[in-house]
Amino acid sequence: MSLRTCQFLSILTLVAFGIGSFPDEVKAQDPPPAAAETSTVNPAGSARLMFEGKQVAGVGFSLRNDGPRFTLAPIAQVLGVELRIGPLGDSHTLIFDNKKILLGPDDPTVVTVNSDGQVTEEITRLRLAPIKTARGLEVPLEFLRWALGDEMGYELDWSFRNLELVLARRELRELTGSINLVHQYRISTVEIEFSDKPRFRFETLPTGVEVRLVGDSLTLDSPFSRPADPLVTNIVTQPTRIRIDLTEDAVAGEPRLVPRGAKTSMVIEIYRQRGKRADTGTETSARSVDPLTTGLRRIVLDPGHGGAETGALGQGGAVESHLTLLMARLLKTRLEQRLPVQVELTRTTDVDVPHDHRVAFANEVKADLFISLHFNSYRGSRARGAETFFLSRSASDQLAAQLAERENASGAKTGGEPSSDLGLILWDLAQSYHLTESQRFASLVQEELNQALGLRNRGVRQAPFRVLMGANMPAVLVELGFLSNPEEAAKVQSPAYQIQLADALVRAISRFKTQLEARQAGGAESPDVPSTGGRP
Repeated sequence: MSLRTCQFLSILTLVAFGIGSFPDEVKAQDPPPAAAETSTVNPAGSARLMFEGKQVAGVGFSLRNDGPRFTLAPIAQVLGVELRIGPLGDSHTLIFDNKKILLGPDDPTVVTVNSDGQVTEEITRLRLAPIKTARGLEVPLEFLRWALGDEMGYELDWSFRNLELVLARRELRELTGSINLVHQYRISTVEIEFSDKPRFRFETLPTGVEVRLVGDSLTLDSPFSRPADPLVTNIVTQPTRIRIDLTEDAVAGEPRLVPRGAKTSMVIEIYRQRGKRADTGTETSARSVDPLTTGLRRIVLDPGHGGAETGALGQGGAVESHLTLLMARLLKTRLEQRLPVQVELTRTTDVDVPHDHRVAFANEVKADLFISLHFNSYRGSRARGAETFFLSRSASDQLAAQLAERENASGAKTGGEPSSDLGLILWDLAQSYHLTESQRFASLVQEELNQALGLRNRGVRQAPFRVLMGANMPAVLVELGFLSNPEEAAKVQSPAYQIQLADALVRAISRFKTQLEARQAGGAESPDVPSTGGRP
């Protein structure tokens, strides 16, 4: 090694620790890459963190043979990103923009957990692994450019010559969109539609919440005119900020991003605080509103049809409205015998109940699960088996669409229909929050019915059933068999077979209760994989 190289490495080490400075001849250019690659020293020290042209903090760094790494904590703090560190100091979680990024020392694998209506995991493998130092977790520039640059709309650049990590906002994207507000069943839902997936931060304010766009700006297609709402007092819009002011007894859930074709909707649900009464303002419990943290304690069973709405008819005098009521009563008895749950029925006699009133009843009693019981019918006599549905604004197949159309028509004269596609979207928003759990439960129901009864697997499917719209809990519709099939029509009228059907549903509910409460308690994720497959 030449004398000049030794002198350069000595100066480099002193500067990195903040002891010396570069002579003019070294300052003129960055150190040659070859020197960094062949160097056996690992300089470390403090650099300047520059944001929008100003120094805002210091940031620790290490320059190893494989590249630079930077202390994560001060960077996250400057950008307003929440950083959670596990009790042993190894697991680190960045929380922002409706997602979590999980990483740790000496592991190049990074897991991103998105919650856009349905939880998904994405695994990214970095070229360089983070390292643990006395200053905290240090991450490579590659991670910062991906996690905070690409995801949050910042440019990041590292100047070793100036010992500066430079952050700057990218040029604004001009997005267009609209804002809608609807109040259904004690929940106010704000839907902000964007022409593209927004980059944002979500913050809690003393008077409500605020969406701050990062690298984006929003222009509304038309001025927002807020209707009277019991939980939202005002919505103030600016190109890069949307502030939602709430009443004193209201609190907002975390925003969810819902794909709407080429567009993306941000859905924010507003709840009244638990334990706080609107009439007295008395607060009796902590500020908590997540509707999925209560376990499975109250179930509403909905016997389909009733009164003049007989539903499907089969051989041997099989009448759908009578059979669903029998099944609901039987299932209620067996559930309350075997599980610590309370079960309510939307009807207990042979009367017609509008679709809207059924789900309104479930919301009113604060049910944790809603199950609408039905029997199917199809032209011809060969169709057989059980089908389980959860809500979607578009059907998974043509036969599912036809079934939903028939079921919806049975309550149209008393229940009314949404006046427009927008109305249907807003009706759908409350249930979309519980979409993942509805899908999981539907999969368990289908599995138990198939295995216990040897039924043809017709799969878990989706359709826009009116009776599921607006449900503020996981909700499914179960078709327990085909009355148009003489063999199945005879079986479903047998008390022994009805008990088999009920017991299969009890097992599905018991499994769902166990898995749901484990997830809520932070336990391991269920190995059950929901399926939307199956043939009509």
